[in-house]
Amino acid sequence: MDKNGKLVIKNDKGEIMQCDVLFTFDSDETGKSYIAYTDNTKDENGNIKVYANIYDPNGESLKLEPITTDKEWKAINNILISVQEKVREVVEENGDTDK
Repeated sequence: MDKNGKLVIKNDKGEIMQCDVLFTFDSDETGKSYIAYTDNTKDENGNIKVYANIYDPNGESLKLEPITTDKEWKAINNILISVQEKVREVVEENGDTDK
């Protein structure tokens, strides 16, 4: 991950992708660090695709590990919902309703 919040990964097809980091967080409960990011592509419903993995923020290389428990996914989903609500509030406060 670079200073500008960009992440370069190789997808499951072996293609190199540049992604935007949405947020990172550490869980005291699991003792793990998580990263959520997007390649800015959209799904069939027009929603931007978001991905999440476990990562080591202190590691020399960024090795992403899969999230395997429903509890971890629920925590990430709750943070995404919170972030979306905050963005919506800022947009509404600024009067920018086109987004």
